[in-house]
Amino acid sequence: MADYLHKLRLRRRRRLAEQHAQTPGDQRVAVIGLGRFGSSLANELMHRGWDVLGIDTDTRLVQKYSDGLTHSAVADCTEPEVLRQLGVHEFTSAVVGIGTDIEASILVSSNLLEAEVPNIWAKAISRQHGQILERLGVHHVVLPEHEMGERVAHLVTGRMLDFIEFDDDYALVKTVAPDIATGVPLGQSQVRSKYGVTVVGIKRPGEDFTYATAETVVQKGDVIVVTGKTHVVETFAELS
Repeated sequence: MADYLHKLRLRRRRRLAEQHAQTPGDQRVAVIGLGRFGSSLANELMHRGWDVLGIDTDTRLVQKYSDGLTHSAVADCTEPEVLRQLGVHEFTSAVVGIGTDIEASILVSSNLLEAEVPNIWAKAISRQHGQILERLGVHHVVLPEHEMGERVAHLVTGRMLDFIEFDDDYALVKTVAPDIATGVPLGQSQVRSKYGVTVVGIKRPGEDFTYATAETVVQKGDVIVVTGKTHVVETFAELS
């Protein structure tokens, strides 16, 4: 078992290194498990223009959401051959949204890791469940009481590193700084007047986060935290 986990960790490190070379235009994701979390996530990704393959063992759920998804299938993804037949191994992103069946969640996650899907998200129903998934090598473990489907959808798209939406239609987003915000002091970049967002923090590789001021000069590759109306910060993050 230890050797198996070690091999999975090595594969994970290799995949993380390879993610930088992935094609930015590949917007396909497989969502396995179409319960409340999975369906919410799938619908939000469809809204954002992604191709979504929705999979569940429950025929009723698949029928319920099939019209709103690019593709759908009734299938048991605890079987590795099923994933292969559905072509999930060719996807760059997959989400395991399986609910209370921890065994199925672990088996499907393991199969995705064996298939070397580069970016795997998995829902955990407890912190202990999440720890098991992390030890397997799952790249992103989601606790649904803290992570809603819409928020995760923003992160799956890869343009945002973090996303928090407030009740009054404002959001806080962490993203890589787009070119239009770099090279000049923020006070001169007109980010606020042109795009309606406020840069509140900045992080350079190897440094801690610091508060941004009008004199702060954002450099290419910097991570910034911006706030504003939800649709405005979403648009701004798309520039990254």
